[in-house]
Amino acid sequence: MEMEVAKESSSRREEAGSKFRVAVDSEHKATELRLLSAAHPHMRAFHLSWLSFFSCFVSTFAAPPLLPVIRDNLNLTSTDIGNAGVASVSGIVFARLAMGTACDLVGPRLASASLVLLTAPAVFLTATVSSPTTFLLARFFTGFSLASFVSTQFWMSSMFSSPVVGSANGFAAGWGNLGGGATQLMMPLVFALIRHVGSPQFTAWRIAFFIPGLFQMLTAFAVLMAGQDMPDGNFAGLKKTQDDVWKVLYYGVTNYRAWILGLTYGYCFGVELTVDNIIAEYFFDRFDLKLHTAGMVAASFGLANVVARPGGGFVSDLLARSCLRADVRSGSFRFKKVAGGGVWDDRRWRERGCNVDATHILQRLNILQTKRDQSNGCDDLDMHAPHMSNLLPPMGRHVYGTIHL
Repeated sequence: MEMEVAKESSSRREEAGSKFRVAVDSEHKATELRLLSAAHPHMRAFHLSWLSFFSCFVSTFAAPPLLPVIRDNLNLTSTDIGNAGVASVSGIVFARLAMGTACDLVGPRLASASLVLLTAPAVFLTATVSSPTTFLLARFFTGFSLASFVSTQFWMSSMFSSPVVGSANGFAAGWGNLGGGATQLMMPLVFALIRHVGSPQFTAWRIAFFIPGLFQMLTAFAVLMAGQDMPDGNFAGLKKTQDDVWKVLYYGVTNYRAWILGLTYGYCFGVELTVDNIIAEYFFDRFDLKLHTAGMVAASFGLANVVARPGGGFVSDLLARSCLRADVRSGSFRFKKVAGGGVWDDRRWRERGCNVDATHILQRLNILQTKRDQSNGCDDLDMHAPHMSNLLPPMGRHVYGTIHL
């Protein structure tokens, strides 16, 4: 029996390896993260997602580093500037809720590209604002683009398996957030370049907004043309199971872990957005710096995301693997036996009520090969039995999968 399991597992790996350029599990999700690769579809989706998110951050926070010039042109008061800053991030709450639904319905590729294209006109129209109200509206509608964070995380979770999904999410979100620092550095330089070729000051800042607007559109088209929703294709071409939306929402709202993570993220991300909105203007006024110098100092804050978020994802993966090893040692797993046996992937196990997400370990445990005429009850498995010892991965090796108790 063990030889049959090993043979089937080997054949599956060979079949997947011939189709993909990265190591994958039985669902064809990548089990490794190659940052310098653009292999289709996993790593290409990774780079497209963070670049798209990056462009949205650049556009949303393109105005703050130029505020010393914009406020003089539009006669903005400190209250006007504060209201515009609040407006730029206030719509994110509703936009992200809508983006989650859109990803479930049409997939992350189409959802992300559509949002980025729909908000790009607001970036271009910023060049035409003439009053505090129109400036506030331009920043409000541009801020909706930050909902692309949801599609980024959805996409990474669809492409990468549990051993590396934390790192994939961390790198994609972190490198996308770099846009908040890059725009502090980029926009004053673009403004200075336009001024250098002879454009008046109050015209130069308006022309500068065409750069982030164009960048945002280019990333959207790249996502549409070169991206792919899932390892095996796009949403439109794949057969999908429909979940009960209200049941999913109920379990999410009643899960205390979701509230803890939501509040923690809200405080952390809230501070980041606040600082991104005011830091360049603060250094310009408080220390009498030149515009591009204030932008360079402000950029240092956002650029910390190059290591901050990826570091969090990496630590999450390490902790997840440690918990799995501890659970394997404890032998406290329970799996559902289904009459008829056959090869079942973890999605079909979940559909039958099992909370399992461990494709490689399930294969090694030989559960999917069992053909016993049993009822749909749950049977205990002795993880310490002699015949199980060589089916489990060694405790010191990389573990492919996570089992939720």
